[in-house]
Amino acid sequence: MLKETLIKAVETGAAIMKEYFDQSFIISNKEGINNLVTEVDHKSEEAIFKVIKEQFPEHYILSEEAGEIIQDSNYKWIIDPIDGTVNYANRIPICCVSIGIEKDGKMILGAVYNPFIGELFFAEKGKGATLNNKTIHVSNKADVKTSCLVTGFPYTYLDEANGPLQVFDKLIRKGVPVRRLGSAAIDLCWVAMGRFDGFYEHQLQAWDSAAGFLMVEEAGGKVTDLTGKYYNPYQHGIIATNGKIHDELLNVINGGNL
Repeated sequence: MLKETLIKAVETGAAIMKEYFDQSFIISNKEGINNLVTEVDHKSEEAIFKVIKEQFPEHYILSEEAGEIIQDSNYKWIIDPIDGTVNYANRIPICCVSIGIEKDGKMILGAVYNPFIGELFFAEKGKGATLNNKTIHVSNKADVKTSCLVTGFPYTYLDEANGPLQVFDKLIRKGVPVRRLGSAAIDLCWVAMGRFDGFYEHQLQAWDSAAGFLMVEEAGGKVTDLTGKYYNPYQHGIIATNGKIHDELLNVINGGNL
């Protein structure tokens, strides 16, 4: 029932996204001039909550817009009702619903659904990852220079050594293609299925990566924090790769040469 409810939840949120995509809706700002939230984010979130609470009213929920709905439960749903809100607000169809489920602090299920291109990703701990019910795997690229990478930038720039712009500059000056799609959940799923060979970002929230990092791991990839240590979605920095380029990309991000 947990898997079925998860799939129903992402499909329900995605239906709201599609319904309002070509309509007028209210857009406002959070912290940062282009850190947007729309009324559709809230509508999607409410619809997702309803699905979850019908089956699991006792479960803990962490969601981007509503925050924490604290319950005494060993299950936690981590929800982004629209990942890629800036894209959505500008009618760019690179956006999705992303939901991960933790049990006892460990991610066990994840689903990411972009209804505009019809891609539903699903992962279950220890059982692999799928795209539209077909098994997916990471790529086989073996070095960063021949890889296709993807990243994102924070809304409020952090002026730090080896920060987002410095790493980006280092890579593109060596001719490495680095894309910026605007949806971390999709970035991670596209690493999982081999469209990208690696993804890195310096500042994410739990709802951005909860489902996607499990997707990469279950597709045979590797995910760590920016120092190469164990990754959990409550820390901000992430590197997710096919595994083969991981150490090399980690070195570049931490100041090494390419």
